[in-house]
This record gives sequence, C-alpha cells and structure tokens, in this order.
Amino acid sequence: MQPPSAPVRICCAQISSVWEEPEKTLEKAAVFIRHAAASGASLICFPEQFATGWDPESGRNIQDIRGNIVSRLRELAGQNRICILGSFRQGGSGKPRNTAIVIDREGGISAMYSKIHLFSPAHEEAGYDPGNELGLFTLGPLCCGMAICYDLRFPELFRLYARGGAHVVFVVAAWPAQRQNHWELFITARAAENQMYVVGVNTTGTNPVDMYTGGSMAADPRGSVITRANDAEQLLFIDVDPSVVDSTRRQFPVEKDRKETLYRSLSRDTSAR
Repeated sequence: MQPPSAPVRICCAQISSVWEEPEKTLEKAAVFIRHAAASGASLICFPEQFATGWDPESGRNIQDIRGNIVSRLRELAGQNRICILGSFRQGGSGKPRNTAIVIDREGGISAMYSKIHLFSPAHEEAGYDPGNELGLFTLGPLCCGMAICYDLRFPELFRLYARGGAHVVFVVAAWPAQRQNHWELFITARAAENQMYVVGVNTTGTNPVDMYTGGSMAADPRGSVITRANDAEQLLFIDVDPSVVDSTRRQFPVEKDRKETLYRSLSRDTSAR
C-alpha cells in the first residue's frame, strides 16, 4: 500500500490590475510571487487577465506566448522556482481567446486553457473566440483543472474535470461585486458536487468595466469554506490534500451511483417534446 501523498501548498494572489498597463501590474505580481515562493507555495494563481484587467471587447494587449506577459511570468517562475497560473488575451487566427496558462517552476509552459463559456451578458463573444478543450495539469501528486470566471456557472465542466481525476479546479476570475453571493454559492456547490477542492481567485478594485470586491476563497471536497479573503489585495494559502479527495469519494461514492444511461434517455425524451 502506497503511503498517502503530502498536501501541496497553493497560493491565491488577489491583486488589483493597473488598467491596460501590464508592465506595472507585473511589477506588483513579482512581489507576490517572491513572497509566495518564500512561504513554501508550489503554485501561485492570479485572477482573470490580471496583467491588464478583464475587458470583454478590448483590442489592446493581445499577445501570443512570446509576448511580454507570458515571457515575464516564465522568467519569474524560473527565478523563484514556483509554478504560476495566470491568464491573458491570447492572439492567433480569428479573434483572441481568454486563456489561462500554467508555467512550471523551471519556466516551461505545462498547460493552457481557453475560456469555454464566454460571458454573453457583456457580449464577450464579440471580442473573443471560445475554447473547446479541457485544461488539466499535474502538480506533484495533484491532478488539477482550470476554469475561467463565467465557466463557474456550468456544472458540466466541473463534472468532466472530476471524471478526469482532478483533485482541485482553479477558477481565475473577474467576478463583480454585485454578484458576489453567486461566487460563494457556486464555489462551494462545485466542490461538494464533485468532491474536490475548488479554488477561486478573484480580482479587486474598480476599473472602466466594473467594480470588484475580491472574496477569493477555497472550498474543500465536502463544500466547506477553508479560507476567504476580504476586499484588499492579499495572498491566501491553502494546503490541498489529495488523500482528503480520495477518502471523501470512497465514503460517498456519488460517481458510482450516477445513472448515465437513464439521464441520456430522459434527455432525449425532453428534447422530443
């Protein structure tokens, strides 16, 4: 029998962006990264489009992985020997994508995920193309998934991550103050539904798009809140224990008890009406 894996320390960086000035925001981020590494974190996670601020229609600061945002993050990861999860406006063919990227502790790119569910109330689809793939990566003993902001409202995505073996899903967000109650509700619900950790990293402050009040938080596999930030810039630390995920799933075998064949049949019945 294998000994249980040790918990992995994760850091949430609740940061306020310097609007459309990535160099200045990255200077702030470098301080956060150094502190997280010195505190023993294996990974530091930043909010949605943290270097620029999230903008549903912006044509500015669109870059590929050779641009200054990703290049600087790769440099900081290698210098501090820490994994970094950030996001940026990724250019390419067609419209840009709202993309999260994982950089390993050597500065290499280990995973990318483009936001699947674009935020139609703000017409995000006018400025971006959606992604169409999951974003899974490993961090020591952990299997990890990525989601971006509005993705949190879609339980199907999180179910797919759970089925892919995820112990934790990171949700990078620019979630506005007026819907903060939904943020807390969905993070705890997705954690309890899928018996895994859900770590939500939100921005804070006011910019031309909206007002944000932080509230970055993490929920454990039973849906209990482990830690929660206020509205100030800060770092949150969470120890993610894969053995807690495994034991919770053994004690409550929800996945085994699902009725997939019946669900598909019922779905066909309702579609035919």
